[in-house]
Amino acid sequence: MTGLEILLLVVVLVLALVAAQLVRAVSPFIVNAVVGLAVLYVAQVGFGLGVAVTPIVIAIVAIGGLPGSVLVLVLSLLGVAFVP
Repeated sequence: MTGLEILLLVVVLVLALVAAQLVRAVSPFIVNAVVGLAVLYVAQVGFGLGVAVTPIVIAIVAIGGLPGSVLVLVLSLLGVAFVP
């Protein structure tokens, strides 16, 4: 192996480790977003509650999870925010 090949191997290994750490850090937010959006979907389809799904709603649900989606639903029901 030449020096360039070893350097490229080290760079690829470091990038793979950084990507793994990034995925590990972001995965709880992805799970929260999926659960929260499922709750909003069930509320809309099952109970007829309308919520405008915007990037702000997705951010609240991703950070807050189930409590965040309940907060969005309550604010929508009260007509304060996120009304379609």
